[in-house]
Amino acid sequence: MTINQDILNYDELKDYLNTEFIGRNIIHFDELNSTNTYAKSIASDLDKEGQVVITEKQLSGRGRLGRQWVSQNNKGIWMSIILKPQINIADISKITQVAAAAINLGLSSHSVKTEIKWPNDIILNNKKICGILVEMNSEKNISTDISEAVKINYVVVGIGINVNNDIEDFPKELRETATSIKIETNKEFKRNTLVAEVLNNFEKLYIALKNNNFSKSLDICRKNSYVIGKEINLIKNQEVKEATALNINDEGELVVMYKDGKVDNIISGEISVRIRKNK
Repeated sequence: MTINQDILNYDELKDYLNTEFIGRNIIHFDELNSTNTYAKSIASDLDKEGQVVITEKQLSGRGRLGRQWVSQNNKGIWMSIILKPQINIADISKITQVAAAAINLGLSSHSVKTEIKWPNDIILNNKKICGILVEMNSEKNISTDISEAVKINYVVVGIGINVNNDIEDFPKELRETATSIKIETNKEFKRNTLVAEVLNNFEKLYIALKNNNFSKSLDICRKNSYVIGKEINLIKNQEVKEATALNINDEGELVVMYKDGKVDNIISGEISVRIRKNK
């Protein structure tokens, strides 16, 4: 049985939304080079946050480190959320884990049990189904208050979820590491209800973060971690270090122990984390 391809515009989403401001203004495209690129082009002109950009097909989707993201027509969720958070710049990296927690909750409400590969990938059956790309625009703030030395103009949260993709939609070289919800569960999903669940949960967790409460998002990321307790490779500037992931600390940093016993805290965006395959 095949579900008719649902369109991800506001009219199709509004009945499932219970948000105050996230997703209450949606710009919908049939196709777009990149939702993050478009969102950044309009973010400075917006007075309010919560605008969502969604496309049915993304022509030049990107993941972290500029990696390509395969974005087929009407099969996945390709969207960006525009935020204007008045928070400390040191807390911006936590937004990635807020998004990861919201996606995990949204999918679990549809009986899809996923894990979070710190800090920005969602894993289903040991394969990636979702990536998160958070980009920020800021500037120096002429202020005598050191805590406000940087002004955050906007943050764009890009989310790409493989929903109803078929195995043939993935290049052969990605089929061992990437998958879709449909492939793993053997059934199709209505994308509009998934989008709404993600946005509903994101707003709650984001408001909590703005109120200095990161604990709920952090708890979800810890309990559903794909890396805690596992041996990993940390890749930075083409240098690979072997370590064990011990925990995620209260600031959202990954706590690791190297082979020599040294313990270190890794900040979001500093490294790539890869699970080492068993020999």
